[in-house]
Amino acid sequence: MFCVLISLYLWHLVDGVNVSVTEGDSVTLHTDDTVQTRYKQWTFGPQPTIIIIQFNGGTPNITYINYKSIRDRLQIDNQTGSLTIKNIQTTDTGQYELRMEKYILISRVIVYARLPIPVITRDSSNCSSSLSSNCSLVCSAVNVSHVTLSWFKGNRLLSSISVSDPISSVSLPLEVEYQDKNPYSCVLNNPITNQTKHLDISQLFQTSADSVQCCGFTEAVIRLVISAVVGVAAVAIVVYDITSRKGEEKQ
Repeated sequence: MFCVLISLYLWHLVDGVNVSVTEGDSVTLHTDDTVQTRYKQWTFGPQPTIIIIQFNGGTPNITYINYKSIRDRLQIDNQTGSLTIKNIQTTDTGQYELRMEKYILISRVIVYARLPIPVITRDSSNCSSSLSSNCSLVCSAVNVSHVTLSWFKGNRLLSSISVSDPISSVSLPLEVEYQDKNPYSCVLNNPITNQTKHLDISQLFQTSADSVQCCGFTEAVIRLVISAVVGVAAVAIVVYDITSRKGEEKQ
């Protein structure tokens, strides 16, 4: 027990960086230039710690890498020992430690998935200009994590919802009026980026109006065809009746 306490005492913790990065980008974890040492070892994750690379001297002498999912995406600076992770993935989120003899430099990395553009759908049964002045909309996004979804009217926040599940879907409803000329937008964001879908109420109204006009025109054509058929049938009956009477008179 005494030996363990002595061992922990000899390690000096040095704060590194807290990095937030988007999936697919690259991130570099720098060493501390004030600490002069020939031995460096990069580790990742909670206990048991995964040793991803270690080397001695001025140039890397890689002894082993047992973090297979990151093996082909690592790059080490020959002079400083800084670690670059290319095409970073969400599974690379965690704590990285650089052990330099008596020093431990701690860096924390959070990798956020790339955000999709949110999708706005409407309730067609409640979005007819001939039936109602309001329309029910839903903004949604799928396969997202640690995000907030918000409705804005101009620059004013109307409502929002946040999710922190690893993989989830999120949706947010909104009631709008056709006479409202203000621009609406649905925004999906995480701490480092966002995606926005804009909505033009006038276009929504026009679409619904066109739909009503289309249906009215179709109905009118059907009625006209039926009327024509009935008219032709009536003429045929009259002609048949007249022809029959003339035949009877001749007899």
